[in-house]
Amino acid sequence: MKPKYYITTPIYYPSANFHIGHCYTTIIADSIARYKRMKGYDVCFQTGTDEHGQKIEMKAKEAGVSPKEYVDEIVLNAKNLWDALQISYDKFIRTTDEFHVKAVQKIFTKLYEQGDIYKGEYKGLYCTPCESFWTKTQLIDGKCPDCGREVHEVSEEAYFLRLSKYQDRLVEYIESHPEFIQPESRKNEMIYNFIRPGLEDLCVSRTSFTWGIPVPFDEKHVVYVWLDALTNYITSLGYMTDNDIEFQKYWPADLHLVGKEIVRFHTIVWPVILMALNLPLPKQVFGHGWLIVNGGKISKSLGNYKDPREYIDAYGVDAVRYFVLREVPFGNDGNFLEESLINRINTDLANTLGNLVNRTITMACKYFDGTVKYKNQNEELDSEFLEKINSLDKIVDEKMEQLHVSEALESIFEVLRRSNKYIDETMPWILAKEEEKKDRLETVLYLLLESIRVCASLLEPYIPTTSSEILKQLNQTDKTPQFIDKHEYHLSPAKILFARIETK
Repeated sequence: MKPKYYITTPIYYPSANFHIGHCYTTIIADSIARYKRMKGYDVCFQTGTDEHGQKIEMKAKEAGVSPKEYVDEIVLNAKNLWDALQISYDKFIRTTDEFHVKAVQKIFTKLYEQGDIYKGEYKGLYCTPCESFWTKTQLIDGKCPDCGREVHEVSEEAYFLRLSKYQDRLVEYIESHPEFIQPESRKNEMIYNFIRPGLEDLCVSRTSFTWGIPVPFDEKHVVYVWLDALTNYITSLGYMTDNDIEFQKYWPADLHLVGKEIVRFHTIVWPVILMALNLPLPKQVFGHGWLIVNGGKISKSLGNYKDPREYIDAYGVDAVRYFVLREVPFGNDGNFLEESLINRINTDLANTLGNLVNRTITMACKYFDGTVKYKNQNEELDSEFLEKINSLDKIVDEKMEQLHVSEALESIFEVLRRSNKYIDETMPWILAKEEEKKDRLETVLYLLLESIRVCASLLEPYIPTTSSEILKQLNQTDKTPQFIDKHEYHLSPAKILFARIETK
């Protein structure tokens, strides 16, 4: 039986203006999901859209349409973008899906009936864009600590979730499960900045707007967006329905991959909801940094906003995926510069990878009419090269287990660079001049082809189109990530994988 792996991204606020920063989490999650599938896991990869709340209601009113009409159009845009980025999700949930609405109402009712939700009055500070409540001590310069915008006081009847009841249990869980919140800096932030100072009960309903899931026993209230949104991770699997086979199969989640700005909700509010429901907690929440553009916030007003599809159209989907995955040390903030993207294309993709594939196949076609077999004409030089090839799979696996995606990619490109160096060391063009060196030449080319095959196979989770194209050029379907001496290569003329981009 295959091992199970359930990975999620946050469900995104449906925006008409997605930028490259929005894509960062999903591209990383996709590479992890693809890698786990490649390693034989039964993967469920989920993403989706978070469609309720006051700001949606306001924007729909401004547009002169109903909230559902407003989000329907934008969700198509989101799905189109994920398709353009080749995101291989298994589930796409919308919080307006009927099954989700019914399950959330059952969850709310259950928590109310067992006393974990109670009715009271909310007076406090609220950030409408972030849909977050804050205390005065949490504000930064009197403004929302997440987005820096103005907050306003609200006072209304509301239902509350008893976060304070679970404070000690939550601290004990986090401290006894060091892998639960990663990286370490996020865990410390949650414990010392939010939990230990004292958890206040969380407002989980609103009456000042209507675009939300109605509280079933008190319909002037709608469920607060974070209780609505967070529970998608279990409602999508059939929790609180007659068919919860997938829930029994995949829960608890192996990985919630989230931006650092919403770690607080995923490591405080969400665990409390699960504890109250007597359900196991996800195995890990990883809060990564932000992908910023030109060193600052991405916005149209700053003139640094581009739809990600513009980059895809200009440079290709794999170039965009590669840059995002390779450039940013996971867990830290990263800087997206178009000049850096072009540099990565020219140095890594066109030169290191593309040039290696092109000249190896070209030499094989020139010297052996495209048919290459292993002749076992090894020299001492080959041992270190073979060791590089055969150790790569284990190295990549160790990096991916730690979610060090950038380092996994670097390990593959280290072998590709070593392959280019091997060409310079063996000088096939010199070997080709002597008939008695023909077997040695064929062995050299065979080792290079095997190195390319192994690297191309391991690149599939990150740049799937390029991986497939390389294997097609090699006329190989064997993706075993180890050197094999039994292959017989039958090659056609090489095709350029990545053209160098000339810059002014």
